[in-house]
This record gives sequence, C-alpha cells and structure tokens, in this order.
Amino acid sequence: MPSYTVTIATGNQWFAGTDDYIYITLVGTERCSERTLLDKPLYNDFERGAIDSYDVTVGENLGDIVLVKIEKKKYWMHDDWYCRYITVKTPCGEYLEFPCFRWLVDDKEVVLRDGQARLPQDDKTSLVKQHRQKELDNRRKTYRWKEWQPGFPMSIDANRHKDLPRDIQFDSEKGVDFILNYSKAIENLFVNQFMHMFQSSWSDFVDFERIFVRIKNTISEYVMQHWKEDFMFGYQFLNGCNPVMIRKCIKLPDKFPVTDEMVSVSLEREMTLEEEIKAGNVYIVDYEVLEGITPNATDPCTLQYLAAPICLLYKNAQNKILPIAIQLGQTPGEDNPIFLPTDGQYDWLLAKIWVRSADFQHHQTITHLLKTHLMSEVFGIAMYRQLPAVHPVYKLLLPHIRFTIAINTKAREQLICECGIFDKANATGGGGHVQLVQKAMKNLTFRSLCFPDMIKSRGVDDKEELPTYFYRDDGYKVWEATKSFVSDVVRIYYTSDEKVKGDEEIQAFVKDVCSFGMQDFDHCEFPKSLKTREELIEYLTMVIFTASAQHAAVNFGQYDWCSWIPNAPSTMRRPPPNQKGLADVNLIIESLPDRGRSSWHLGAVWALSQFQENELYLGMYPDEHFIEKPVKEAMEKFRKKLAEITSIIKRRNEGKKLPYYNMSPDKIPNSVAV
Repeated sequence: MPSYTVTIATGNQWFAGTDDYIYITLVGTERCSERTLLDKPLYNDFERGAIDSYDVTVGENLGDIVLVKIEKKKYWMHDDWYCRYITVKTPCGEYLEFPCFRWLVDDKEVVLRDGQARLPQDDKTSLVKQHRQKELDNRRKTYRWKEWQPGFPMSIDANRHKDLPRDIQFDSEKGVDFILNYSKAIENLFVNQFMHMFQSSWSDFVDFERIFVRIKNTISEYVMQHWKEDFMFGYQFLNGCNPVMIRKCIKLPDKFPVTDEMVSVSLEREMTLEEEIKAGNVYIVDYEVLEGITPNATDPCTLQYLAAPICLLYKNAQNKILPIAIQLGQTPGEDNPIFLPTDGQYDWLLAKIWVRSADFQHHQTITHLLKTHLMSEVFGIAMYRQLPAVHPVYKLLLPHIRFTIAINTKAREQLICECGIFDKANATGGGGHVQLVQKAMKNLTFRSLCFPDMIKSRGVDDKEELPTYFYRDDGYKVWEATKSFVSDVVRIYYTSDEKVKGDEEIQAFVKDVCSFGMQDFDHCEFPKSLKTREELIEYLTMVIFTASAQHAAVNFGQYDWCSWIPNAPSTMRRPPPNQKGLADVNLIIESLPDRGRSSWHLGAVWALSQFQENELYLGMYPDEHFIEKPVKEAMEKFRKKLAEITSIIKRRNEGKKLPYYNMSPDKIPNSVAV
C-alpha cells in the first residue's frame, strides 16, 4: 500500500510544544487519506523545536496532494501548539512543502495549501477556490475593524492583548507590559527615588544630571553638553527624532511677520532676508497643528501648558542650520513677540525649549504613533481580512506587520488610554493626544507616507542644498532597495498590468485600507484600486518602508535625543512667555518637568529605544512562507544591497561626533513591534 512520509516542525518559541493529540488528513486530487493520529510509542511528540516524522499509509494513491488538514484535540487540558511547517514525501519520492507558521489553540483545525504562492485567478479547481474563500470568511470574522476614537484610523476589535487571535499575540505578554517595562527602566536607570516626586522642581540644569545616565557610544552625552547651542537646535530638525518637520521657506507667512531688520545680524551672505529666501537658504518649522490642543489637566496640583510655535531657520555659509526667529503662538501681536538670537540669553533659550517641547509632542503623537504604529496596524488588519495565506502579497507583507497589532493593542490598554502612562508625564496626556491625532488625520494622505514624495513636498530633496540631511539620504537608499526587492517579487507573479487589475483580492485589500481603515476620508487620497504593477510596487514599498525604516528612524533615537530632559521636555509647567525680558534660570527650571515627570519621561524613552530580544532586522525572513527559488534569490539580492547600504553609512559615520545610524539597515527591525 502507498505510504506518505509526513514531517512536522514545531516552533522554537516558549510554550510552542504540545501534549494534545494531533491528527492529519492528506487531501489529494483523487481522494483523501484516513484521519490519522500522529503518535509514536514511548516518544514525546511535538516538543518545542522538534522535527518529527510519521508514515501515513493509504489504500490507494491519493493523486496530487493539494491540501493538508491538521487537527488538535485535547489530551488532558488544552495545550496550544505552534506548527512551523509540514513536508510530505509522496510514494514516488516527491517532496511537498506546506508552510504553516501559526498556532493551533483549543480543538482547532488548520487546512494548509502547499507553499507555492498563487494569485486568485491562478486557482482552477473548485476545491482550492473553496479553501481560499473559506479561509478569508473565517479571517473576516476573526479580524474585525473597530473605531477606538472618532477620527482615528480604524484598529482591531480587541480591548486587551489577551483578546487578540493567538497568531498575532506576543510570544510572552510579560515582555511588552508597558507598566512593567517602564518601572524596570526607571529602576535600571537609578531614578526610582525621584519617580513619585511630582511638583518638586530641579534646582538648576546641572541637577538634571542626577537622573542622566552616561552610556558609551550614544549621542545623549553630546546632547547634554551642547543642547543650548543654536547649531545643536538646528541639527535636530535634520537628523534628530523628528526629522520630518523642516521645509523650505518660499514665502514668509503673514502670521509670522519677521523683518529683515530683526534678523539681519544673523545673515552671513550680505543679502536681505527676502533675497536669502529666494536663494533657498531659509527654512521654516510650523507646529500649527498644536494650536487649540487641550493641555494635560489630570493632576490638579500641576498646571501644564502647550504652545504652537513657528521657527525660522537659516542655512549659514558652513551649511549649518541655525534658528534666527521664534514665535511661540500662531497669532502675531504684542503679547506674542518674535524671539531672536540677539535677545537676552535666557529669553532665547526658553523660546528654543518651547520649540523642542512642541517638537516632542508632535513626534510622539503624530510622527511616531499615528504615521507608523496606527498606519501599520491598518495595513495589517486589511491584509489578514483580504489576502489568504497562499497569496504572494500576504507572504511578502506578513513579516512586516509582525507583532504590530499586538503592540498597539497593548498601548491602547496601558499607554494612551484614559489614566494611562501617557497621562503621567506628557503635556498632551489626558486627551490632548487624541485631539492631536484627530487634527493630524486631516492632513494625512497616501503621498505623505511615500518617502520620496514626503521629502520633495517639503522642498528638502536637493542634496547640495542640505548636504548633512542624513535621514533623507539614508532613507532614499533604503526606499530604493526596498522598492527594487518588491518589484522583483511582484514581477514574478504579476506578468502584466492586467494581472494586477484581475486580482480581486489585492483590489479588496487596498479598498479595505481606504474605505474601512481610513474610514473613506475624502482628504486621505488613498487609492481604492490599483491598475498597474508600478502602482502595486509603490503601494507595497510604502507599507514595508513605513513599518520598518520610517518607524526605526523616529523610534530608536529617542534615548539619544530625549534623555537630556531640557532638550526634549515632555511637558511645560509655566505658560509660554508673552513678553521679552522675563526669563531667567529660575523661570526655565520652573517651566521644565518636575522630578517625577522627568523620571517617567526618562523611563519611557529608554524603554522605547530598546530592540526586542531576538529582533528580526530588515531583510531577515527566517519563516519560509515563500518556497519558490526566484523569490529566495530576490531576498538574497535584497540582503546584499542592505549590507552595502549599512557599510556606506558606517564609513560615513566614522569619526563623527554626531553619527546618524537610525536608517542603517542593520538597525531597522522588519516591523513595528515596540
């Protein structure tokens, strides 16, 4: 009688093994095998990390094996099992691969297709078409959209991490417990003695060093030494945590009436301000989105304040970006003066601190939370709902949404919820962060997530004009490498534009993102359909880049740039000054966060800057969802290109006091997972 050899690999993560009964059924084009219990006498089957083989004997040949059905039944008590893959050796010696990479929980069954990726129009038999549709029907019941807050991108319908489908949960929930991690960070940083000292101000700038931990090979100590200097202030708009705000000033806005007389002493080329603007040497940063946001009022003992400043920047003869004028509100007037470098040193310093605080709020809530975390979750949910496991785009995107829905659910559970950690130290806590996302959503477009378009729209794409904009330069390289990889994979399966138009699943995916994930907001300009391979390539490049490179660029430098509290105050405890000549050291210290809030802030930026244990970096795909040789070759080509980029960045950084490595591929995780 014909015999098939079935080999099953159990996952390596904690608790991946099982003592439950595992049954298999092989489904062929001619007939099915009997439901067979996989069990060896006197042997502990399906242990963590094990690879076990079994013989399945059948009465007659089954024909071509098209599906494998795996069932798990309770032995003593339910014991979850993570199956990596199954291979089947046929009686004629042929090997078939069936990738799984999912959890079987309770009395669950999983039906697997072989590992070859297929578009829906490539499936010809009713058996595989039905399997494809049934998988999507089940997924849509499991992965449901939910509006967490009005005006937000839609999120997963789950209130707690433990309510999520097992396949998208963290392997260990303890590892992503924000409260536990922040408390641990505060303890490791030796600042736990200060964490409950709310309302207690520091005595002076040097006093902040009591919670500042010097760590070799980081930028943080250099920031501490130079944070007051104008060059350091300007440099951060290019290569700091929030390098997405600076834009070329084409014309001064009416609301910011800076005159040539005010700034002439700061200009170095013997030109007027208007001439400098025409020459392309003037840039502007505007935090208009912060106007009208309600400041944190969760602590009745501490009033907290926000501002919506505008800052004018000048590129001097040495190509350094320097601030030359700051207005702390959006409406000009006597009570909203324009601060200048020629003002008293503390007036100018306090104005810069207010800009840095506004930048921190924008970075955390818009650049980081909204434009990487929440957007990646939208792509992930739509992917699960509309693309079956056999679809090549599902296989391509899956590593790039790994743990994203889980980390966001945990954040909604502990971090950005009412009375969450965000409320403890941030000026936009207590609901301001919600208002900020709602306002920012009105300007979030598809094009604003495409890296080259985002750079060009701000007029900062010319490398000769801004030669030290490393975020831009490295981002271009990683975008192009990612796009080349995506193009290689897309062209393997889509041999023409007609194939894209005829793929009902990929069309449903992009429509789900726009119509549900983005709630069909008219202004978002997300496509509802894709007509060409080029459109599909750009779309998928944007999804992968957002989840990997863009998130890395705005997340992992947080300790570097934000651990010195005066450089990135998470809140301000005095209102912005409405006239000049008032500022002194005491006013600045009383404005900056107190000891307790400083400690929570430090714990947060430390915890957020840590890579995950066993992190998977860009281009690392240990789970072999693709089995085709051309795709594996494309992956290898991608990895080589990323290694080249890493080497280029490493060489450029050698000897630099301010190295930029947040876009270095060896420091870019595949997905948003922290």
